[in-house]
Amino acid sequence: MQQRSLQTRARLLDAALKCFARQGFNAASVESICAEAGVSKGAFYHHFPSKQALFLVLLEGWLTTIEGSLDAAHSERVPDTLLEMTDLLPLILETADERLPMFLEFMLQAIREEQVWQATIEPYHRFQEYFAALIRRGIAEGSFAGVDADAAARTLVSLAVGLLLQGVLDPQGADWGETARQGMRIFLKGLKQDNDE
Repeated sequence: MQQRSLQTRARLLDAALKCFARQGFNAASVESICAEAGVSKGAFYHHFPSKQALFLVLLEGWLTTIEGSLDAAHSERVPDTLLEMTDLLPLILETADERLPMFLEFMLQAIREEQVWQATIEPYHRFQEYFAALIRRGIAEGSFAGVDADAAARTLVSLAVGLLLQGVLDPQGADWGETARQGMRIFLKGLKQDNDE
């Protein structure tokens, strides 16, 4: 019985991902998600109290996958760790399939709904804190000049989000993995400069 319940929940998540990506959050109905999953509305509400709750589970799963990938990048020196992380972008773009349009949906819903904004902004803060700590470690090891680690971390997160957005909107427009590596090298070069100002 437990296994069947887990399978139903997984089917609902997969169906919602497809429906949200195809139709957008507002247009995708509980009925269309249930039809895609081949389950009843009762089964839907057994697993999720609302369409928004299901949406937030998808968001959390996507962010957890990214965080797990970041945690896997560990080189001895911080610049090497950051360069290693650029290899994640092509992997995210290649394996994301229906999740790519969901990235845009997450952003749109964060603008429109307080609960989604809270669920979205909290991981951004975690990412910024993670990168700020990494940059401070780079300063301590002598890899970087004495920069404002928080400002550098916000810039790094902005670079990552911008590259992901471009990859979603124009997947054939560039080799986004190479663009990420070049962008990171430029960023790292800036961090290595002496701060005369």
